[in-house]
Amino acid sequence: MFTTILMFVLSYLIGSLVPGFWVGKIFYHKDIRDEGSGNIGTTNSFRVLGIRAGITVLALDMLKGTAAGLLPLLFHSSINPMLAGIGAILGHTFSIWIGFKGGKAVATSAGVLLAYNPIFFIIIISIFVILLSISSMVSLSSMISFSCAVLISLYYHDWILTIVATILTIFVFYRHRTNISRIRNGTESTIPFGWYYNHKKSAH
Repeated sequence: MFTTILMFVLSYLIGSLVPGFWVGKIFYHKDIRDEGSGNIGTTNSFRVLGIRAGITVLALDMLKGTAAGLLPLLFHSSINPMLAGIGAILGHTFSIWIGFKGGKAVATSAGVLLAYNPIFFIIIISIFVILLSISSMVSLSSMISFSCAVLISLYYHDWILTIVATILTIFVFYRHRTNISRIRNGTESTIPFGWYYNHKKSAH
């Protein structure tokens, strides 16, 4: 029991690290919470700080989830990596370092999935990239990808994977509730590539 609690606390603290906030403050002298969407995650890092910073934040946010998912291996515990990774996801969303606020945990969740099942991770990431190249919207691509993760998990006959994927999907939809409203209104932000972006650009 002590080991399980220790792993969850460490997982939370790892997830609480906020590379988007720190990269912006240290290297760009910007508080990312005051610009763009105000989110400390990957998408807003790309938007406010640029491609190099965005890639760095993406890699670090994913690494947080992977590190948390590998804690059972480090502690020689039988706890499922997906369960250990929940702490990191909560940490990213409610970071102790910035007043228990945070990002939407998409990249961190993907990192946990990478630690748990690399093949499943590749499948979901491939779906995400395809959707992003069509929709040009990170929010929409994330929500649909998580929904696909739930459906695909059923073929693995892994109830823990399915339950955690379902909970994360609900969580991601909740965190993207304002994005859903903007998608419906046609005002959602897009990235500067993809079919939808190019179509929208050519229409003007």
